[in-house]
Amino acid sequence: MKEEFNILDHELVPEHIVLSKKEAEEVLKRFNIKPEQLPKILVSDPVVKAIGAKKGDIIKIIRRSKTASKSIAYRLVVEEEEITPMRGAVMEEFEEE
Repeated sequence: MKEEFNILDHELVPEHIVLSKKEAEEVLKRFNIKPEQLPKILVSDPVVKAIGAKKGDIIKIIRRSKTASKSIAYRLVVEEEEITPMRGAVMEEFEEE
């Protein structure tokens, strides 16, 4: 039987944590931003699936850094349509030329 690969165990995949609603509110307040102003990560991303995150969740990503020991980033989990709503319109315009 083939052993299941866990993407979270790979050395190149940084730690991903789904924030609680309270933690997410604190992050948004600290940076004085709205969720949609955060960088996005797709709900179809393999790590998002592995940690059980859902659309609308905010994920904290902790990367090891040689210069800063660790680097923290935040991402909003979204559907692909929310990232590329203009893709179809741009392709249609391009095809008309």
